Amino acid sequence: MKALNAKKLFSALALTAATVTFAPIANAAEIVTPSIQQRRLTFLENQTKAVEDIQATRLEFLENQTKAIDNIQKVRLEHLSTQTKAISNIQEARLDHLDTQTKAIDNIQKVRLEHLNTQTKAVEDIQATRLAFLERQTKAVDNVQQARLTGLDIRNKGIVR
Repeated sequence: MKALNAKKLFSALALTAATVTFAPIANAAEIVTPSIQQRRLTFLENQTKAVEDIQATRLEFLENQTKAIDNIQKVRLEHLSTQTKAISNIQEARLDHLDTQTKAIDNIQKVRLEHLNTQTKAVEDIQATRLAFLERQTKAVDNVQQARLTGLDIRNKGIVR
């Protein structure tokens, strides 16, 4: 019985020694796997953040371009409005002058009114041409912006995948 108890005692001691020896190694293996997974997750999160930052920067750039284009268009329209007002003022002054001369000479008034009508038509044609030009520019800018956004969407989809 003593031999059996001694065997059990040595077996228990051997098992305890093996457990103490191998337990840290087993725990280390278990710890390493989550650590690698955590590093991978952190890396992927960093990549995702970088992509989001790039997208935000690109969108901000496009928004700034859109604002700049809107401001340019606003200035151009204001300039055209100012020109139109100036032309209207000039036309009004000319008509007043013609009215004054009309009282004196009837034939001169007819010739000058025809001249003013021709100028008015030319100014209207110029204004129509300018407005059409601005509309074409606006459309072209809109098309470029749409193409850029589409390109960015395609790139972003490629990056995300």
